[in-house]
Amino acid sequence: MRFLVVALLFLLGASAPALSRAPAPDWLAAIASTPEGGVRMGNPAAPVKLVEYGSRSCPVCGRFAAESSDLRTKYVASGKVSYEYREFLIHPQDIGAVVIGKCVSDRNFFIVLDAMYANQGIFNHRAETMRITRYDQIAAMPSLQAAKAWSDDLGYTDLVRQAGMTDAKINACFANPQAIPTLARRLEAAQKAGVDGTPAFFINGRRAKAILWSQLEPLLKAAGG
Repeated sequence: MRFLVVALLFLLGASAPALSRAPAPDWLAAIASTPEGGVRMGNPAAPVKLVEYGSRSCPVCGRFAAESSDLRTKYVASGKVSYEYREFLIHPQDIGAVVIGKCVSDRNFFIVLDAMYANQGIFNHRAETMRITRYDQIAAMPSLQAAKAWSDDLGYTDLVRQAGMTDAKINACFANPQAIPTLARRLEAAQKAGVDGTPAFFINGRRAKAILWSQLEPLLKAAGG
């Protein structure tokens, strides 16, 4: 009957009633922590699952972040690819960046991560200076105190404060006795999975032979992204 009504309206020159459609999911806003300790953006049921093990101080990771905007706007947004970021510490200052970076909400995780990569050159330059002037002093500190020293001195703490994190929350992050043991367990799990440097990418559980976006994109396409 509905078909006949629409057909008659068409013949009479009238507009057929619009059919309501559910809005397309905003997969870029679908962000959640994973049991493995990462944070995932995108469709959790995406047929192509991309995992990056990255270091916030790694220059190649920073280059990937700068060059891979299509990963989110084209692949993740389509619902065909999900993207998960997992931490892998390679430089002394990473402990401060990760402790504070993991304290933000899931909703703000990638905002803060992107900001850390965008300002990576500044942070790394400060770290080089600190290795000369403060390294021995920080190395003698307990792990959480050392993490806070790196974060405060390099500017990671100011970054998350500007993003809206309160001082009470910041202090709680660096007083969490589980923060360092949790990082250690996740680092060990990554090493067992074959991660020995950054960035390291896995597509549907298999290590991808790529470190740059120009190398990774063809592999995503081949996988069905």
